[in-house]
Amino acid sequence: MIFDLFNELQRPDVAAEATIFDDALDQAMLADRLGYGCWWSVEHHCTPGFSYSGAPELMNTAIAMRTERLRVGHAGVLTPFRINHPLRAAERIAVLDHLSGGRVEVGLARSGGAEWATFGVDPDGTLAELEEAARLMVTAWTEPEFTWSSDRLDIPARTLVPKPVQQPHPALWQTVSTPSSARMAGELGMGILCTTLLSPVSILQTMISEHQAGLDAATDPAGRFVNDKRGVFTFVHCTETRDEAIASRAAEAAMWYVNAAPKVFAVPRTIWTNLIRGNVAAGDGRARGVADPDQVLVDLDPDDPNPIIRLMNRQVLGHPIDPLEAYEALEDQDSVIIGDPDTCRRKIEKFRDAGFDRLMCLMQFGELDHAQAMASIRRVGEVLIPDFAPTGAVA
Repeated sequence: MIFDLFNELQRPDVAAEATIFDDALDQAMLADRLGYGCWWSVEHHCTPGFSYSGAPELMNTAIAMRTERLRVGHAGVLTPFRINHPLRAAERIAVLDHLSGGRVEVGLARSGGAEWATFGVDPDGTLAELEEAARLMVTAWTEPEFTWSSDRLDIPARTLVPKPVQQPHPALWQTVSTPSSARMAGELGMGILCTTLLSPVSILQTMISEHQAGLDAATDPAGRFVNDKRGVFTFVHCTETRDEAIASRAAEAAMWYVNAAPKVFAVPRTIWTNLIRGNVAAGDGRARGVADPDQVLVDLDPDDPNPIIRLMNRQVLGHPIDPLEAYEALEDQDSVIIGDPDTCRRKIEKFRDAGFDRLMCLMQFGELDHAQAMASIRRVGEVLIPDFAPTGAVA
């Protein structure tokens, strides 16, 4: 299994904005030295506190210029044409591939409710635009000259320059959060980048099954080759001891992230709480979004029988949270990797055994500060990455 870093450029404390980018560069350079595989940047717009990654191509360029081995990835480029014209995205990615010496990974994302409203996107066209973006970018990267005509775009004969360093083109991925989106990625011959958001690993196995079904049915991949790999992003905070993990309040930070997500994406909170309950069918209505905030912050019973949801609800309602209770609520949730190295190792093995090739570690989330993130990055790199290195790999 390859260990990556996934980063929102997140800082709930708005007063700390000035340090966000410097801290991220420090984390990326440390990851480069320790043998992490890739730095994955998200793309979110107008989301103060939750994500300052509105220009991921700029951050990825800065990281590429300060690292030697670490790959730089998009998780992912938002594909609605009103947000990113696919030809402009293809140009930016090709330039970054040159500046990084061929280290780019290309993830594509459909985006969601709030960002669609920001840019005036028609939700009904977003699936078709994601597929068209993938096909157009590959065509522009690989053809000496191309034309393009569809219901959405009409491009006369053009030549994209530069062409990517990687031949025939960088690997394509799709960010997925539902079984249907995982299947779509497989049918297009793209790898998947899954999100957990406190849902159990069994939910993610459903994603893998659907991705494989899509790969098996694929007759016209978007790229010139099929990417059958699978990555998953989850919360990772590795401390020396269990007591340090409890004291770090990383469990509460993970709950804060999941509580913040519905407001960021303008979708009902039940999408996430149902997944935590193990209801895999609940996510497919996610992306369209709602305009009324009262329809977002729902399912707030402070005495909910599910211990994770109960504490999340109390956090939203402003109730005090005991750090030991929060840690114990997530201790048995196999997808949340918080604890001492033995605990983290045991949970990482479940992701590997489920069929994931890459673990995208979200190390700085919620109120965890830079020093805590750096310590976790170092501990995982020094203690855990060697345990999961491919057989025969050279350090």
